Amino acid sequence: MRPWRHSIAVLLLVSTATLAQSSLPPARYANTQLEDPRQEAEAKALMETLRCLVCQGQSIADSDADLAGDMRSLVRQRIKAGERPEAIRAWLIERYGEWVSYSPPLEPLTWPLWAAPVVLLLAGLWLARGRFRLKRR
Repeated sequence: MRPWRHSIAVLLLVSTATLAQSSLPPARYANTQLEDPRQEAEAKALMETLRCLVCQGQSIADSDADLAGDMRSLVRQRIKAGERPEAIRAWLIERYGEWVSYSPPLEPLTWPLWAAPVVLLLAGLWLARGRFRLKRR
């Protein structure tokens, strides 16, 4: 293979990583708190319960992703306009689905999520009981 092909491959890899960065400025309230401490507390509490759609393991309050910043800004703007956190949560769930919420509702589709910890705990106790019973003999 010719040496210049390696240079082109490296150049392409570096340029694609550079192009992936957003050149847009962050949204107004993405990293700026609201002036009213009560409203900021409401916004922060709501942001802690919403999942970052990019990171998936972080809330939008903790994520550095551009989309999370946009969502933080949206939450703060709506709270500043007087909208209740429950209405904002409902709108985000309607727009992005239940996945955006860290606390899925108890519905027939989600009951296995709520029942799994109890079932696993009972199975563990049953297995442990069997092990203890064997040791007594």
